[in-house]
Amino acid sequence: MVPDLMMRGQDDPHGRALAHRPATVGQLTDHLGTLTASPSAWWHRVDFDADTPQHVPLNTRPDIDAWLTVWPPGHRAAPAAAGTTEVSTVLAGTLDEIIMSPQGVTERPLRPGRTRVHAPTTTRTLANPGPAYAITLHARAS
Repeated sequence: MVPDLMMRGQDDPHGRALAHRPATVGQLTDHLGTLTASPSAWWHRVDFDADTPQHVPLNTRPDIDAWLTVWPPGHRAAPAAAGTTEVSTVLAGTLDEIIMSPQGVTERPLRPGRTRVHAPTTTRTLANPGPAYAITLHARAS
């Protein structure tokens, strides 16, 4: 039996229920690239608060949760595990990422232009050691 290529992306023609599949790491990364390339769609929502990070939801796809975080200078987040696979990128500024695992503690700087994949079991914290705001973009499957 040869599949009908014209049915691609449509409901199953045989009436079977299609299973929901969460977005893959590649799809999450691709979505970050799309959002990064179109700041006019979200830049007006960025809010600079000197006291606390600002989380800005970007609900652009039903299968992906995406959000911006604006990090004030000198702020450090509490350690937390993602709970699900997440990808992120720094859009502006720099952050320090501290990863805690059974193998030890690793600290590394995060700069614009690289996408990071965070495992659901990884405990990490982010800190903005610099004198300027930093902005990050995050995505995970919903």
